[in-house]
Amino acid sequence: MTSAFPAPKARTEDTVNSKRRYTGSLTRRMIVVSAIWIVLLLGVGGYALDRVLTSAVTRNFDASLDYVLTALIASAEIDQEGAVFLNRPPADQRFLEPDSGVYFQISAIRPGGATPGTTDLDFPSRSLWDRRLQVRGGHNDFQVHEYDTDELEGEKLRVVERDALIPGSKLRWRFQVAQTRQELDEQINVLRRTLLRSFGVLGLGLVILAALQAFYGLWPLRRVRRAIASIRSGEKARIEEHFPQEIEPLTEELNALLVHNEVQAEEARRHAGNLAHALKTPLTVITNAATAQSPDLADTVCREAGTMRRQVDHHLARARAIGRRSSAQARAEVWSSLEAVERAVTKIYENVTIDLAGDKKASVRVERQDLDEMLGNLIENAAKYGGGRVFVTVTTTPECVEIEVEDDGRGIPEAERASIFDRGARLDTEKPGTGLGLAIVRDVAQIYGGSVRLDESEDLGGLLARLRLPLCA
Repeated sequence: MTSAFPAPKARTEDTVNSKRRYTGSLTRRMIVVSAIWIVLLLGVGGYALDRVLTSAVTRNFDASLDYVLTALIASAEIDQEGAVFLNRPPADQRFLEPDSGVYFQISAIRPGGATPGTTDLDFPSRSLWDRRLQVRGGHNDFQVHEYDTDELEGEKLRVVERDALIPGSKLRWRFQVAQTRQELDEQINVLRRTLLRSFGVLGLGLVILAALQAFYGLWPLRRVRRAIASIRSGEKARIEEHFPQEIEPLTEELNALLVHNEVQAEEARRHAGNLAHALKTPLTVITNAATAQSPDLADTVCREAGTMRRQVDHHLARARAIGRRSSAQARAEVWSSLEAVERAVTKIYENVTIDLAGDKKASVRVERQDLDEMLGNLIENAAKYGGGRVFVTVTTTPECVEIEVEDDGRGIPEAERASIFDRGARLDTEKPGTGLGLAIVRDVAQIYGGSVRLDESEDLGGLLARLRLPLCA
Protein backbone atom coordinates (compact mmCIF):
# COMPACT_ATOMS: atom_id res chain seq x y z
CA MET A 1 0.00 0.00 0.00
CA THR A 2 1.45 3.34 -1.06
CA SER A 3 1.84 5.90 1.69
CA ALA A 4 0.34 9.36 1.23
CA PHE A 5 2.71 11.09 3.66
CA PRO A 6 5.30 12.37 1.12
CA ALA A 7 2.69 14.67 -0.44
CA PRO A 8 2.66 17.27 2.40
CA LYS A 9 6.46 17.35 2.25
CA ALA A 10 6.31 18.11 -1.45
CA ARG A 11 3.78 20.86 -0.84
CA THR A 12 5.96 22.30 1.91
CA GLU A 13 8.97 22.32 -0.40
CA ASP A 14 6.89 23.96 -3.11
CA THR A 15 5.77 26.61 -0.64
CA VAL A 16 9.34 27.30 0.45
CA ASN A 17 10.51 27.46 -3.15
CA SER A 18 7.67 29.80 -4.09
CA LYS A 19 8.54 32.08 -1.18
CA ARG A 20 12.18 31.99 -2.24
CA ARG A 21 11.23 32.87 -5.79
CA TYR A 22 9.01 35.64 -4.53
CA THR A 23 11.68 37.20 -2.34
CA GLY A 24 14.23 36.99 -5.16
CA SER A 25 17.83 38.12 -5.09
CA LEU A 26 19.03 41.27 -3.35
CA THR A 27 21.71 41.70 -6.02
CA ARG A 28 19.12 41.38 -8.78
CA ARG A 29 16.88 43.91 -7.07
CA MET A 30 19.68 46.45 -6.80
CA ILE A 31 20.69 45.97 -10.44
CA VAL A 32 17.09 46.16 -11.72
CA VAL A 33 16.30 49.28 -9.68
CA SER A 34 19.55 50.92 -10.80
CA ALA A 35 18.90 49.99 -14.43
CA ILE A 36 15.35 51.39 -14.36
CA TRP A 37 16.54 54.60 -12.72
CA ILE A 38 19.46 54.95 -15.18
CA VAL A 39 17.20 54.37 -18.21
CA LEU A 40 14.66 56.85 -16.84
CA LEU A 41 17.23 59.56 -16.18
CA LEU A 42 19.05 59.04 -19.48
CA GLY A 43 15.74 58.99 -21.34
CA VAL A 44 14.58 62.27 -19.81
CA GLY A 45 18.04 63.82 -20.17
CA GLY A 46 18.42 62.59 -23.75
CA TYR A 47 15.00 63.93 -24.72
CA ALA A 48 15.77 67.33 -23.19
CA LEU A 49 19.19 67.44 -24.86
CA ASP A 50 17.66 66.42 -28.19
CA ARG A 51 15.15 69.26 -27.93
CA VAL A 52 17.87 71.78 -27.11
CA LEU A 53 20.27 70.67 -29.85
CA THR A 54 17.51 70.29 -32.45
CA SER A 55 16.32 73.81 -31.66
CA ALA A 56 19.88 75.12 -31.91
CA VAL A 57 20.47 73.47 -35.31
CA THR A 58 17.09 74.74 -36.57
CA ARG A 59 17.84 78.29 -35.36
CA ASN A 60 21.21 78.17 -37.10
CA PHE A 61 19.51 77.00 -40.30
CA ASP A 62 16.92 79.77 -40.03
CA ALA A 63 19.64 82.32 -39.36
CA SER A 64 21.30 81.50 -42.69
CA LEU A 65 17.96 81.91 -44.50
CA ASP A 66 17.30 85.15 -42.64
CA TYR A 67 20.69 86.44 -43.75
CA VAL A 68 19.71 85.85 -47.39
CA LEU A 69 16.30 87.42 -46.72
CA THR A 70 17.93 90.57 -45.35
CA ALA A 71 20.23 90.75 -48.39
CA LEU A 72 17.22 90.50 -50.71
CA ILE A 73 15.39 93.31 -48.93
CA ALA A 74 18.48 95.48 -49.05
CA SER A 75 18.96 94.97 -52.81
CA ALA A 76 15.28 95.30 -53.83
CA GLU A 77 14.18 98.38 -55.86
CA ILE A 78 11.13 99.50 -57.87
CA ASP A 79 11.34 100.22 -61.59
CA GLN A 80 9.35 102.79 -63.53
CA GLU A 81 6.48 100.37 -64.09
CA GLY A 82 6.13 99.65 -60.36
CA ALA A 83 7.68 96.17 -60.50
CA VAL A 84 10.39 95.03 -58.15
CA PHE A 85 13.88 94.06 -59.21
CA LEU A 86 17.24 93.36 -57.55
CA ASN A 87 20.05 95.79 -58.08
CA ARG A 88 22.54 92.97 -57.60
CA PRO A 89 22.05 89.22 -58.11
CA PRO A 90 22.09 86.80 -55.14
CA ALA A 91 25.49 85.42 -54.23
CA ASP A 92 24.20 81.86 -53.98
CA GLN A 93 24.24 80.37 -57.48
CA ARG A 94 21.64 77.80 -56.49
CA PHE A 95 18.97 80.48 -56.94
CA LEU A 96 19.79 80.31 -60.66
CA GLU A 97 19.54 76.52 -61.00
CA PRO A 98 16.03 75.07 -61.56
CA ASP A 99 14.77 72.81 -58.76
CA SER A 100 17.99 73.34 -56.78
CA GLY A 101 16.17 73.25 -53.46
CA VAL A 102 16.92 76.92 -52.64
CA TYR A 103 14.32 79.50 -53.65
CA PHE A 104 13.19 83.06 -53.09
CA GLN A 105 10.13 85.00 -54.10
CA ILE A 106 9.07 88.65 -53.78
CA SER A 107 5.30 89.21 -53.91
CA ALA A 108 3.16 92.32 -53.76
CA ILE A 109 0.55 92.50 -51.01
CA ARG A 110 -2.61 94.25 -52.21
CA PRO A 111 -4.39 96.70 -49.90
CA GLY A 112 -7.07 94.08 -49.30
CA GLY A 113 -4.49 91.61 -47.95
CA ALA A 114 -2.44 88.72 -49.31
CA THR A 115 -3.45 87.30 -52.67
CA PRO A 116 -3.13 83.53 -53.01
CA GLY A 117 -1.51 82.19 -56.15
CA THR A 118 0.57 84.29 -58.52
CA THR A 119 0.33 87.92 -59.69
CA ASP A 120 1.97 89.88 -62.46
CA LEU A 121 4.11 91.61 -59.84
CA ASP A 122 5.69 88.43 -58.38
CA PHE A 123 9.44 88.21 -58.69
CA PRO A 124 10.50 84.58 -58.20
CA SER A 125 13.97 83.08 -58.34
CA ARG A 126 14.93 81.17 -61.47
CA SER A 127 15.26 78.02 -59.32
CA LEU A 128 11.46 78.02 -58.90
CA TRP A 129 11.08 77.81 -62.70
CA ASP A 130 7.33 77.64 -63.36
CA ARG A 131 6.34 77.09 -59.73
CA ARG A 132 5.47 79.66 -57.10
CA LEU A 133 5.53 79.92 -53.35
CA GLN A 134 2.19 80.52 -51.67
CA VAL A 135 1.57 83.92 -50.16
CA ARG A 136 -0.39 83.34 -46.99
CA GLY A 137 -2.40 85.80 -45.01
CA GLY A 138 -1.66 84.51 -41.57
CA HIS A 139 0.08 87.70 -40.38
CA ASN A 140 0.03 91.42 -41.08
CA ASP A 141 3.25 92.78 -39.60
CA PHE A 142 6.88 93.35 -40.47
CA GLN A 143 8.34 90.58 -38.27
CA VAL A 144 10.28 87.57 -39.51
CA HIS A 145 8.26 84.35 -39.62
CA GLU A 146 9.54 80.79 -40.03
CA TYR A 147 7.47 77.75 -40.90
CA ASP A 148 7.58 74.40 -42.67
CA THR A 149 5.53 73.63 -45.75
CA ASP A 150 5.15 70.90 -48.35
CA GLU A 151 3.42 73.08 -50.97
CA LEU A 152 5.98 72.11 -53.61
CA GLU A 153 5.40 68.55 -54.71
CA GLY A 154 8.14 66.17 -53.59
CA GLU A 155 9.86 68.75 -51.38
CA LYS A 156 9.47 69.71 -47.75
CA LEU A 157 10.56 73.31 -47.37
CA ARG A 158 11.68 75.53 -44.56
CA VAL A 159 10.41 79.06 -45.30
CA VAL A 160 11.53 82.37 -43.78
CA GLU A 161 9.44 85.39 -44.80
CA ARG A 162 9.03 89.01 -43.92
CA ASP A 163 6.98 91.93 -45.15
CA ALA A 164 8.78 95.16 -46.09
CA LEU A 165 8.18 98.54 -47.73
CA ILE A 166 10.31 99.45 -50.72
CA PRO A 167 10.97 103.13 -51.46
CA GLY A 168 9.06 104.27 -54.52
CA SER A 169 6.18 101.80 -54.06
CA LYS A 170 2.85 102.23 -52.30
CA LEU A 171 2.48 98.48 -51.88
CA ARG A 172 3.78 96.23 -49.18
CA TRP A 173 6.03 93.47 -50.41
CA ARG A 174 6.52 90.02 -48.98
CA PHE A 175 9.99 88.57 -49.23
CA GLN A 176 10.24 84.77 -48.95
CA VAL A 177 13.34 82.59 -48.84
CA ALA A 178 12.86 78.80 -48.83
CA GLN A 179 15.18 75.83 -48.69
CA THR A 180 14.49 72.14 -48.65
CA ARG A 181 14.64 70.56 -45.18
CA GLN A 182 16.73 67.64 -46.41
CA GLU A 183 20.01 69.13 -45.19
CA LEU A 184 18.44 70.22 -41.89
CA ASP A 185 16.83 66.82 -41.34
CA GLU A 186 20.10 65.06 -42.10
CA GLN A 187 21.90 67.18 -39.51
CA ILE A 188 19.19 66.41 -36.95
CA ASN A 189 19.29 62.67 -37.76
CA VAL A 190 23.07 62.58 -37.39
CA LEU A 191 22.75 64.42 -34.10
CA ARG A 192 20.09 62.01 -32.81
CA ARG A 193 22.04 58.93 -33.86
CA THR A 194 25.08 60.30 -32.04
CA LEU A 195 23.00 61.01 -28.94
CA LEU A 196 21.37 57.57 -29.05
CA ARG A 197 24.67 55.75 -29.40
CA SER A 198 26.39 57.89 -26.78
CA PHE A 199 23.59 57.54 -24.25
CA GLY A 200 23.28 53.84 -25.02
CA VAL A 201 26.96 53.28 -24.29
CA LEU A 202 26.72 55.50 -21.21
CA GLY A 203 23.63 53.63 -19.95
CA LEU A 204 25.24 50.24 -20.52
CA GLY A 205 28.36 51.39 -18.71
CA LEU A 206 26.31 52.70 -15.78
CA VAL A 207 24.32 49.45 -15.54
CA ILE A 208 27.57 47.45 -15.57
CA LEU A 209 28.92 49.80 -12.90
CA ALA A 210 25.77 49.28 -10.80
CA ALA A 211 26.12 45.51 -11.20
CA LEU A 212 29.77 45.61 -10.15
CA GLN A 213 28.88 47.83 -7.23
CA ALA A 214 26.10 45.45 -6.16
CA PHE A 215 28.35 42.38 -6.38
CA TYR A 216 31.25 44.11 -4.65
CA GLY A 217 29.06 45.82 -2.06
CA LEU A 218 27.26 42.60 -1.12
CA TRP A 219 30.38 40.46 -1.13
CA PRO A 220 30.83 40.78 2.68
CA LEU A 221 27.38 39.21 3.11
CA ARG A 222 28.55 36.20 1.13
CA ARG A 223 31.53 35.96 3.46
CA VAL A 224 29.15 36.08 6.42
CA ARG A 225 27.14 33.25 4.87
CA ARG A 226 30.27 31.14 4.48
CA ALA A 227 31.29 31.91 8.06
CA ILE A 228 27.86 30.83 9.35
CA ALA A 229 28.11 27.65 7.28
CA SER A 230 31.48 26.96 8.89
CA ILE A 231 29.93 27.42 12.34
CA ARG A 232 27.07 25.08 11.48
CA SER A 233 29.48 22.44 10.21
CA GLY A 234 31.53 22.69 13.40
CA GLU A 235 34.68 24.08 11.81
CA LYS A 236 34.42 27.31 13.80
CA ALA A 237 32.72 28.44 16.97
CA ARG A 238 32.57 32.18 16.21
CA ILE A 239 32.72 34.60 13.30
CA GLU A 240 36.31 35.76 13.62
CA GLU A 241 36.77 37.68 10.35
CA HIS A 242 36.70 41.47 10.14
CA PHE A 243 33.98 43.07 8.04
CA PRO A 244 33.05 46.62 6.93
CA GLN A 245 31.55 48.82 9.60
CA GLU A 246 28.03 48.35 8.18
CA ILE A 247 28.31 44.54 8.51
CA GLU A 248 30.32 44.45 11.74
CA PRO A 249 27.26 45.02 14.02
CA LEU A 250 25.55 42.05 12.35
CA THR A 251 28.48 39.73 13.02
CA GLU A 252 28.74 41.01 16.60
CA GLU A 253 25.05 40.28 17.16
CA LEU A 254 25.47 36.82 15.64
CA ASN A 255 28.39 36.09 17.94
CA ALA A 256 26.36 37.39 20.90
CA LEU A 257 23.49 35.12 19.85
CA LEU A 258 25.87 32.15 19.72
CA VAL A 259 27.14 32.97 23.20
CA HIS A 260 23.56 33.34 24.44
CA ASN A 261 22.58 29.97 22.97
CA GLU A 262 25.66 28.33 24.49
CA VAL A 263 24.80 29.82 27.88
CA GLN A 264 21.23 28.58 27.61
CA ALA A 265 22.40 25.14 26.53
CA GLU A 266 24.85 25.03 29.43
CA GLU A 267 22.11 26.11 31.83
CA ALA A 268 19.82 23.43 30.45
CA ARG A 269 22.51 20.78 30.90
CA ARG A 270 23.24 22.00 34.41
CA HIS A 271 19.56 21.97 35.36
CA ALA A 272 19.14 18.51 33.88
CA GLY A 273 22.13 17.33 35.92
CA ASN A 274 20.80 18.99 39.07
CA LEU A 275 17.39 17.43 38.56
CA ALA A 276 18.91 14.02 37.94
CA HIS A 277 21.03 14.38 41.04
CA ALA A 278 18.05 15.56 43.11
CA LEU A 279 15.87 12.65 41.95
CA LYS A 280 18.59 10.04 42.40
CA THR A 281 18.47 9.97 46.21
CA PRO A 282 14.64 9.62 46.53
CA LEU A 283 14.62 6.91 43.87
CA THR A 284 17.40 5.07 45.70
CA VAL A 285 15.45 5.27 48.97
CA ILE A 286 12.27 3.93 47.29
CA THR A 287 14.20 1.16 45.54
CA ASN A 288 15.93 0.07 48.75
CA ALA A 289 12.65 0.13 50.67
CA ALA A 290 10.93 -1.92 47.98
CA THR A 291 13.81 -4.41 47.78
CA ALA A 292 13.86 -4.87 51.54
CA GLN A 293 10.06 -5.15 51.58
CA SER A 294 9.94 -2.49 54.30
CA PRO A 295 6.65 -2.41 56.25
CA ASP A 296 6.45 1.41 55.89
CA LEU A 297 6.96 1.25 52.10
CA ALA A 298 3.81 3.21 51.40
CA ASP A 299 4.84 6.07 53.70
CA THR A 300 8.33 6.07 52.20
CA VAL A 301 6.99 6.21 48.65
CA CYS A 302 4.63 9.08 49.48
CA ARG A 303 7.36 11.04 51.28
CA GLU A 304 9.98 10.58 48.58
CA ALA A 305 7.43 11.18 45.79
CA GLY A 306 6.63 14.53 47.41
CA THR A 307 10.32 15.33 47.48
CA MET A 308 10.65 14.47 43.80
CA ARG A 309 7.58 16.54 42.92
CA ARG A 310 9.06 19.58 44.67
CA GLN A 311 12.32 19.20 42.74
CA VAL A 312 10.47 18.80 39.44
CA ASP A 313 8.34 21.89 40.13
CA HIS A 314 11.41 23.92 41.00
CA HIS A 315 13.37 22.99 37.91
CA LEU A 316 10.36 23.36 35.63
CA ALA A 317 9.85 26.91 36.90
CA ARG A 318 13.48 27.73 36.17
CA ALA A 319 13.29 26.12 32.74
CA ARG A 320 10.17 28.10 31.82
CA ALA A 321 11.76 31.37 32.93
CA ILE A 322 14.96 30.67 30.98
CA GLY A 323 12.99 29.80 27.87
CA ARG A 324 10.94 33.01 28.04
CA ARG A 325 13.85 35.24 29.03
CA SER A 326 15.10 35.55 25.44
CA SER A 327 11.87 37.25 24.35
CA ALA A 328 12.59 40.94 23.72
CA GLN A 329 8.86 41.71 23.99
CA ALA A 330 8.59 40.45 27.59
CA ARG A 331 6.40 42.93 29.45
CA ALA A 332 4.05 42.67 32.39
CA GLU A 333 2.03 45.22 34.33
CA VAL A 334 2.72 44.88 38.04
CA TRP A 335 -0.59 46.20 39.32
CA SER A 336 -2.83 43.89 37.30
CA SER A 337 -0.68 40.93 38.39
CA LEU A 338 -0.94 42.00 42.05
CA GLU A 339 -4.73 42.28 41.82
CA ALA A 340 -4.97 38.79 40.29
CA VAL A 341 -2.75 37.31 43.02
CA GLU A 342 -4.70 39.16 45.72
CA ARG A 343 -8.00 37.67 44.54
CA ALA A 344 -6.52 34.17 44.46
CA VAL A 345 -4.83 34.38 47.89
CA THR A 346 -7.85 35.94 49.67
CA LYS A 347 -9.98 33.03 48.50
CA ILE A 348 -7.56 30.61 50.17
CA TYR A 349 -6.92 32.67 53.33
CA GLU A 350 -10.21 34.39 54.04
CA ASN A 351 -9.03 35.93 57.32
CA VAL A 352 -6.11 37.75 55.67
CA THR A 353 -6.28 41.41 54.58
CA ILE A 354 -4.05 42.40 51.69
CA ASP A 355 -3.44 46.12 51.07
CA LEU A 356 -1.90 47.34 47.79
CA ALA A 357 -0.27 50.73 47.35
CA GLY A 358 2.21 52.51 45.08
CA ASP A 359 2.69 53.02 41.36
CA LYS A 360 -0.25 51.55 39.45
CA LYS A 361 1.39 52.07 36.04
CA ALA A 362 4.64 50.24 36.72
CA SER A 363 5.68 47.63 34.14
CA VAL A 364 8.56 45.17 34.31
CA ARG A 365 10.52 43.32 31.61
CA VAL A 366 9.24 39.93 32.76
CA GLU A 367 6.72 37.50 31.35
CA ARG A 368 3.35 37.77 33.07
CA GLN A 369 3.26 34.09 34.11
CA ASP A 370 6.65 34.36 35.83
CA LEU A 371 5.66 37.60 37.54
CA ASP A 372 2.47 35.97 38.83
CA GLU A 373 4.48 33.02 40.14
CA MET A 374 6.97 35.23 42.01
CA LEU A 375 4.31 37.52 43.49
CA GLY A 376 2.09 34.56 44.31
CA ASN A 377 4.84 32.83 46.30
CA LEU A 378 5.76 35.98 48.23
CA ILE A 379 2.19 37.04 49.04
CA GLU A 380 1.06 33.49 49.84
CA ASN A 381 3.99 33.07 52.25
CA ALA A 382 3.09 36.41 53.89
CA ALA A 383 -0.54 35.33 54.22
CA LYS A 384 0.38 31.85 55.47
CA TYR A 385 2.98 32.80 58.06
CA GLY A 386 1.72 36.28 58.99
CA GLY A 387 -0.81 37.38 61.54
CA GLY A 388 -3.55 38.36 59.11
CA ARG A 389 -2.26 41.55 57.48
CA VAL A 390 -0.21 41.83 54.29
CA PHE A 391 0.95 45.15 52.88
CA VAL A 392 2.34 45.37 49.29
CA THR A 393 4.07 48.52 48.03
CA VAL A 394 5.17 49.19 44.40
CA THR A 395 7.93 51.74 43.85
CA THR A 396 9.47 52.74 40.51
CA THR A 397 13.08 53.88 40.22
CA PRO A 398 15.00 54.90 37.07
CA GLU A 399 16.54 51.42 36.87
CA CYS A 400 13.98 48.99 38.29
CA VAL A 401 10.64 48.36 39.92
CA GLU A 402 10.77 47.47 43.62
CA ILE A 403 7.93 45.45 45.13
CA GLU A 404 7.86 45.18 48.93
CA VAL A 405 5.70 42.50 50.58
CA GLU A 406 5.30 42.92 54.38
CA ASP A 407 3.43 40.84 56.93
CA ASP A 408 2.73 41.07 60.68
CA GLY A 409 4.02 37.63 61.54
CA ARG A 410 7.01 36.53 63.64
CA GLY A 411 9.48 37.23 60.84
CA ILE A 412 12.73 35.37 60.24
CA PRO A 413 15.88 35.85 62.28
CA GLU A 414 18.64 37.61 60.34
CA ALA A 415 20.99 34.64 60.69
CA GLU A 416 18.51 32.33 58.96
CA ARG A 417 17.43 34.64 56.11
CA ALA A 418 20.14 33.44 53.73
CA SER A 419 19.46 29.73 54.28
CA ILE A 420 15.72 30.11 53.79
CA PHE A 421 16.35 30.39 50.02
CA ASP A 422 17.76 26.87 49.89
CA ARG A 423 15.60 24.30 48.12
CA GLY A 424 13.26 22.61 50.57
CA ALA A 425 14.22 24.88 53.50
CA ARG A 426 11.28 25.49 55.88
CA LEU A 427 11.33 27.17 59.30
CA ASP A 428 7.73 26.26 60.11
CA THR A 429 7.14 22.58 59.38
CA GLU A 430 3.69 22.55 60.97
CA LYS A 431 2.09 24.27 57.99
CA PRO A 432 1.80 22.63 54.56
CA GLY A 433 4.31 23.61 51.90
CA THR A 434 7.18 22.45 49.76
CA GLY A 435 9.88 24.82 50.95
CA LEU A 436 10.57 25.84 47.34
CA GLY A 437 8.61 29.12 47.10
CA LEU A 438 11.42 31.52 47.97
CA ALA A 439 13.97 29.45 46.04
CA ILE A 440 11.79 29.71 42.92
CA VAL A 441 11.36 33.48 43.45
CA ARG A 442 15.12 33.94 43.78
CA ASP A 443 16.00 31.81 40.76
CA VAL A 444 13.38 33.35 38.45
CA ALA A 445 14.26 36.89 39.53
CA GLN A 446 17.95 36.27 38.87
CA ILE A 447 17.15 34.85 35.43
CA TYR A 448 15.52 38.17 34.49
CA GLY A 449 18.30 40.23 36.03
CA GLY A 450 16.46 40.98 39.27
CA SER A 451 16.90 40.07 42.93
CA VAL A 452 15.01 39.33 46.12
CA ARG A 453 16.09 40.17 49.67
CA LEU A 454 14.56 39.60 53.10
CA ASP A 455 14.44 42.28 55.84
CA GLU A 456 12.39 43.14 58.88
CA SER A 457 9.22 45.18 58.39
CA GLU A 458 9.34 48.42 60.38
CA ASP A 459 5.59 49.08 60.11
CA LEU A 460 4.13 45.62 60.71
CA GLY A 461 7.00 44.01 62.59
CA GLY A 462 7.07 40.86 60.50
CA LEU A 463 9.02 39.85 57.43
CA LEU A 464 9.72 42.23 54.56
CA ALA A 465 10.46 40.65 51.14
CA ARG A 466 11.92 43.19 48.71
CA LEU A 467 11.68 42.02 45.06
CA ARG A 468 13.49 44.06 42.41
CA LEU A 469 12.81 43.53 38.70
CA PRO A 470 14.06 45.38 35.59
CA LEU A 471 11.93 48.33 34.53
CA CYS A 472 10.12 48.14 31.20
CA ALA A 473 10.13 51.61 29.63
